[in-house]
Amino acid sequence: MDWIEPLARAALPACLVVFMAGNLAAIGLELDLGKAVAALRNPRFVTIVLVWDWLLCPGFAWVLTWLVPMAEPYAIGLILIGMAPAAPFLPIMSRIAGGDLAYTAAFLLIGALGAVVFMPLALPLLAPHLDVHAWTVARPLVLLLALPFALGLGVRAWLPRLAERLQRWVKLLAGAATLLLLVLIVILYHEGFIAAVGSYAIGSQLLFAVGITVAAHAMGRSLKREQRVVVSLGVCTRNLGAAFAPLMAVSSDPRTTVMVAMGVPITLVVSYVAARALRPPAGNG
Repeated sequence: MDWIEPLARAALPACLVVFMAGNLAAIGLELDLGKAVAALRNPRFVTIVLVWDWLLCPGFAWVLTWLVPMAEPYAIGLILIGMAPAAPFLPIMSRIAGGDLAYTAAFLLIGALGAVVFMPLALPLLAPHLDVHAWTVARPLVLLLALPFALGLGVRAWLPRLAERLQRWVKLLAGAATLLLLVLIVILYHEGFIAAVGSYAIGSQLLFAVGITVAAHAMGRSLKREQRVVVSLGVCTRNLGAAFAPLMAVSSDPRTTVMVAMGVPITLVVSYVAARALRPPAGNG
């Protein structure tokens, strides 16, 4: 079985590309731009989202790296996760919780476009030991996130019937790539997962995910319930494709990749529990 690890290592880069580009293209194909733009006319909602996406979430992740005695590679992974809001499965969680899907689309739009602008500027400041320059971070974000997202939006806007047909296949491809990516990471970094037990890496991620979800829900009390739910789940779900992107451009400690990879099951579990908890009472939604 000596051939498994070299094969997994060779397949990992291509799988990462399909994972990132496929998920963002799927979002673009599904996102109703008109409804998203209408939701963006709500200044209170937009302000809360911007503050959480690009100030409080990265800030909380950075503070945790100082308070929790974790190794530096894990800390860098947590900072990357902190700068990557709104996972592709946000609409699923929003439907479970009875969230407003137009505002869900707006949150995805802000998160996807904001990551391309914010992460290249902030990452060298928040994680100086990663030794990356702004364009080094921006290049994979533009090619693997912004471009597929824009193409998906364009097809949805001008060829809606084609977008509907493509969406099923693109989501299937992206889902398969996500599962394969997890398998490849387990094969290559299983020792890292075991080593992470007792390292505060898992606990810090759980604290981060639960903390931002609860705090965002409290901060959004001035919004309607359906909008408040979107804010809570939008910050809870993390776009791990955006978090992985800079790691494709630089040589990094495997523990950083492990930290980001652990975010996939953690954000899935926490966001699902949150979505169930935020559902309206029976008969009211």
